[in-house]
Amino acid sequence: METVDEVDAPQVRQCPECGAAIAVPARFVSWCAACDWNVDPSAPDPERGRLAVFRRRLAMRYGQQLAEEIERNGQAADQVGPDRSTVLAFGVSLLVHSVTMGLLLAAGALIIGGWHTRILPLFGVMLLVILAALLPRPGQLPRHAPVLYRADAPRLFELIDEVAAAVGTTGVHAVVLDTTHNAWVRTYGIRNRRVMCLGAGLWEVLSPQERVALLGHELGHFANGDVRSSFVTHGALQSLARWYAVLLPQPVVRLVYLCWNALVFMPRWAVYGLIVLLDGLTMRASQRAEYRADAGAARAGSTAAAITLLDRLLVGDAVEGHLQHESITAPQANGGSRDRETREAAEQALWERLAARIGSIPESEYERLRRVSAQRGHSVDDTHPPTHLRRRCLAAAEPQPARVVCDASRAQSIAAELAPARAWLARRVIRYNADY
Repeated sequence: METVDEVDAPQVRQCPECGAAIAVPARFVSWCAACDWNVDPSAPDPERGRLAVFRRRLAMRYGQQLAEEIERNGQAADQVGPDRSTVLAFGVSLLVHSVTMGLLLAAGALIIGGWHTRILPLFGVMLLVILAALLPRPGQLPRHAPVLYRADAPRLFELIDEVAAAVGTTGVHAVVLDTTHNAWVRTYGIRNRRVMCLGAGLWEVLSPQERVALLGHELGHFANGDVRSSFVTHGALQSLARWYAVLLPQPVVRLVYLCWNALVFMPRWAVYGLIVLLDGLTMRASQRAEYRADAGAARAGSTAAAITLLDRLLVGDAVEGHLQHESITAPQANGGSRDRETREAAEQALWERLAARIGSIPESEYERLRRVSAQRGHSVDDTHPPTHLRRRCLAAAEPQPARVVCDASRAQSIAAELAPARAWLARRVIRYNADY
C-alpha cells in the first residue's frame, strides 16, 4: 500500500519540448524550467470592464517605468514633492466636487426659491435624494466581521505600534479580520481613525517574520501617503464611480429606457472621461506608494521576509480553492455536529490544514508561479504594480535586517488573542447547520 509520502514524491519526466529531465510533485503542475514548457497551462481569466482593462494596462506601464528608475537610482531618487500630475489631479478632483456642490445649491434653490410654484420643490427634493445616494461617504468598519480594539488584543497592537515606528508612522485604532487572502488599511468615520484588515487566508499562511513585513507594507501606506487615498481625490473617484454606475445604459425593453439611454449618453461618457483622466494623473503616484510600502516591509521585517511575502501573494488561488473545499467537506466529515468540542476542533484544524497545505508547496511551484506572474503581469488588483517587478526591486536593493522581530513567544501570544476571531471566521467557512 502506498504511503502519502510515496504518492507525493517527485516523479522524473522528460520535457516534450527540449528533452530536459523535469521532476515535480504529483499534486502540482508539470513544467520545464529550461524552456518554460507548460509553465502556464491555464488561460488567464478575461478581464471584465473597460475601466479595469485600462487601469491594468496603465499600472503595468507605470510599474515598469518606476521599477527601472528605482533599480537605477534607488528609492530616494523618487521621493520628491508633489509632481505636476498630482497637482492636476487635485484640481480635477476639486472640479468634480464643485459640480456636486453646484447640484446641491441648485436643489436648495429649487426648494426655497420655487416654493410658491409647489412643483419646483418636488424636483429639488428628488435632486437631494439622488445626491444623498451618490455623495462620497466616510469609511465605515465592516458590520459582519470581527473587529478588535487595543483592549481586545494588546500584544497584536503592541507589534503594530513597533512596526509603525519602524516605518515612520503611528499605529491603528482597530483591526478587522476576514477570510480573504488579502490585507488593507484605510480610515473610517468623520474623525479619520485608522483601521487595518488582516485576511486570515493570508495571515495564517505567513511565517511570523512575514507577518511583520505585511504589517510594515500596510502601515507604509500611512507613512508615505497616496494621492488616491487622500480625502479630496478618493472622494472624487468615489463620486465618479457612483455616477458612472447610475448612468450605465439600460436594456431597451420599453421606450422609456431608450429615452433614458439617449439622455445619459453624453453625461456617461463625460464621467468616464473624468475617471480615465484622474486614473492617468494619479496612477504613477499610486504605483510609487506601493514600491515605498514594499521598502517599509523590508525595513520592518527584513528584505528576505518582504520577498517571501510577495511569493505568498502568488498562491491566492490555492488558498481560495482550499477554503472552498473545506466549506464543502468539513460539514460532511463532522456530520453537521452540534457537539461543541467537535465543532471547536474542526474550527481550529481548518486554519492548521490551510497552513500545512500552503506550506507543502515546493520551491519549484513558486518559481513556476513567479514566471507566470511575469508573463501575465500578475498584481494584487488593477492599480498595483506587477508583483514580479515589486519582487525584483526588493531583491536588487541592499538587503536590510529586521528592525522588528516576532519571536515564537510573541507569535503564540498574538495567536491566543486572535483565537476567538479565528474560530468565528472558521465557522463562516465551514457553514455548519447548527445554531450559533
